[in-house]
Amino acid sequence: MTATQFVSDGGLETYLIFNRGFDLPEFAAFPLLDDERGRTALADYYAGYAAIAAAHGVGLQLDTPTWRANPDWGARVGYGAEALAATNRAAVEFLRALAGEWAGRVADVRISGQIGPRGDGYLPGAAIDPDEAAAYHQPQVTAFAAAGADLVSALTLSDVGEAVGVVRAARQAGVPVLVSFTVETDGRLPTGLTLAEAIAATDDAAPPDSFMVNCAHPDHVARGLTVDGPWERVHGLRVNASDLSHDELDAVTELDDGDPDVLATAHARLEDLLPAVTIVGGCCGNDTRHVEAIWRARQASH
Repeated sequence: MTATQFVSDGGLETYLIFNRGFDLPEFAAFPLLDDERGRTALADYYAGYAAIAAAHGVGLQLDTPTWRANPDWGARVGYGAEALAATNRAAVEFLRALAGEWAGRVADVRISGQIGPRGDGYLPGAAIDPDEAAAYHQPQVTAFAAAGADLVSALTLSDVGEAVGVVRAARQAGVPVLVSFTVETDGRLPTGLTLAEAIAATDDAAPPDSFMVNCAHPDHVARGLTVDGPWERVHGLRVNASDLSHDELDAVTELDDGDPDVLATAHARLEDLLPAVTIVGGCCGNDTRHVEAIWRARQASH
């Protein structure tokens, strides 16, 4: 059965650090694939979102734990090119095996190879050259495609040039691609562009299959939406549980996970402005409580 609505997971890294006590140097979760304790924790984490999808009769989009599995960030935790390629392939294979365990309970499961920004997505530097970005991200995209990922998703991007590069890499590899931008508390990308401007510029250069917004509170996203934006292109939301800014979240020593029901209400207001959304999960501070509350509110309103 092919689903039209998909549950995505929540805030993997913040959940593992604050709720499960894992040390994730450089915020990298992919090394957990290398040992049994880590793989068990990942399997338990994803199972919670599979249960939400099953309960609501919708599909499940599983994103690999590879947001940091690119050359720059990988090198910081001791992974070279060959090790990263193997890890990115293994991440897809790991999720494919989990999906097999849920066959018959979840309407549809698709595996997304997750890509993160080359640098710090919240502190953008000079504008990124699209061709350079394509070459940089190509090995990770190629590894996902070779392992049979259903799509690749570039999350927490703040630069149009990098978004265009990821799309070009995905087209070269022959795999569908989703681009997700992040915004600040004013609803604008960290580079200062509006979300509408970023989507239009990316579409003009190399249109992805769809867009998403992640790592921002629903109220922050809503502040940047205009009446006449290209909102039919936004198919996914993975919002933060906290209404703190990115700078404030970086400074916290305890998890700010907000209130799941309050978040669900804010999410519903945002979805009124983004009617094409079909993929819904969470980002920093979220766990299954938040995503379940959002889906419960969504289905109650339809």
